[in-house]
Amino acid sequence: MSDDSLIIYEEEIEQIDSRLTKLLKGAEAKCALLVDKDGHLITRQGFTHSLDTTALAALLAGSFASTKEIARLVGETEFSVLFHQGKKDHIHMSLVGERSILVVIFDDRTTIGMVRLYAKETADELAKIFSHMSDRSHQGHPEVSADFAATAGDKLDDIFKD
Repeated sequence: MSDDSLIIYEEEIEQIDSRLTKLLKGAEAKCALLVDKDGHLITRQGFTHSLDTTALAALLAGSFASTKEIARLVGETEFSVLFHQGKKDHIHMSLVGERSILVVIFDDRTTIGMVRLYAKETADELAKIFSHMSDRSHQGHPEVSADFAATAGDKLDDIFKD
C-alpha cells in the first residue's frame, strides 16, 4: 500500500455524506460528489441517478489536473476553486485538503455565492475528517518483537518442510 492511500471506513463515509447532504440543503444544489485527485468517486449525494458519476469523477479530476498546469504556467501553484457555467446547470469544484475535490452541481434556483459559501464550510469540515483519517493511518501497525518474528519464522519453516 502506498503512502498516498487512505482507508475510509463506513462511519467516515456516513460523516462525509451527512456534510454533503447539509451542503445540498443549505445551498439548494442538485447534487454533490467527493472525488479523489486520481478521478475515483468517493461518495455522492443528491440527484445523481441521471449522471454517469464514474465518468464524471474521472473527467472532473482531469479538469483539475489540467488547470493545475495552467496555474503553474501563470505563476500560481494551483487554483483551489473552479467554476463551469452552463445554460441551465453549473459546476463548482473546490479542493479538500491535498487529495480530494468537492464537486457541487446546481442550477439557477440558487446563486454561485450560496454554493461557494456552503462549499467552503463543507470543505473545511471534510478536511477535518480527512485529517483524522490521515492521523489514524500514520499510527501504523504495532511493532513485532524480534523474538516473536524469529519464533514465528521457525514455526512456518517447520510447517512447510518437505
